[in-house]
Amino acid sequence: MDRIDNLDKKILNIIMTNARIASKDVAIECGVSRAAIHQRIQRLIEMKVITGSGYNVNPKMLGYNTCTYVGVCLEKGPMYREVVKQLENIPEVVECHFTTGPYSMLIKVYAQDNQHLMELLNDKIQHIPGVTRTETLISLEQSMNRQINIPVD
Repeated sequence: MDRIDNLDKKILNIIMTNARIASKDVAIECGVSRAAIHQRIQRLIEMKVITGSGYNVNPKMLGYNTCTYVGVCLEKGPMYREVVKQLENIPEVVECHFTTGPYSMLIKVYAQDNQHLMELLNDKIQHIPGVTRTETLISLEQSMNRQINIPVD
């Protein structure tokens, strides 16, 4: 398996701070060619060290004003994989975690309003085979949203 060396760590620290930085600027800061930076980033993607890129869209600007976390209880824990497949068909569900504690799963849902949220819960999520109960926590305000950005040593 490939290892992460000091140059990889330096590249990661730079791009975690500014994901839109041009490769030529990373190359200048690292003292290597732009091609070397491109190759390193591609390798880090293949190694699954870097797992995504793109733009973040503000759901509120698209009319999805209610952000909700839903604790989902399952009939049996192993049903998780089948339930996830069903949740993937609901576009308003944007995150799903298999958890310890009072819920089998914790999902994040965006709805247009409380009526839309009620429809999602009553007509879709609670109708998934294996779901026995849900508990809803509406987010009043998102105070922070970030990817992990700790220095890579």
